[in-house]
Amino acid sequence: MDSSPVYPATTISNGSSTWFILPNKLLCWKRAAVKVVQVVFSLVAFILEETVTSCINCSPLYFFEFISCSALLFTLLLLALLSTQLHEKVGFTYWPQLDFVYTALTALLFFISSALFAASNSGRSVEVAAVVFGFLATAAFACDVALTLMTSGLPFKNQAPGKPAGNGPAAEPSPETEELAPSNV
Repeated sequence: MDSSPVYPATTISNGSSTWFILPNKLLCWKRAAVKVVQVVFSLVAFILEETVTSCINCSPLYFFEFISCSALLFTLLLLALLSTQLHEKVGFTYWPQLDFVYTALTALLFFISSALFAASNSGRSVEVAAVVFGFLATAAFACDVALTLMTSGLPFKNQAPGKPAGNGPAAEPSPETEELAPSNV
């Protein structure tokens, strides 16, 4: 006697449950690697800045500290959101635009803070190293902006009607045109 089920299974199990989903529609391998480099350079710049024991003019040092720490934390958060399915659970639909604006603004602010800190430090090796990693982080953020523009273009371009930018809600499906057959109950 055949022991096959009467009804076949309606769901397919996912054989491999992965935590990171790369590449995906928001983040390719190259950009993910650049974001990891951004996190590392921001972390090293922040750690080096924290080891500065005295300063002549502390305002540029504090600005550099704020930018390097903020860049580290927000880039790590953005990397975690974009490389997992967490971005789908947040309910925000403009991830490409947010990523582009954040990355470009951080590159600009990192450049300004690194330049100000370079101009006002006392020349000790730890300060020079912090500035170098600040400029390396600036380059990594600028590289991410350039990579985004080369691969997917400006994320603010007008999309065709019914086609949302990013991963927004899909356009309404067209109504069914076929009439339902009358049921014989």
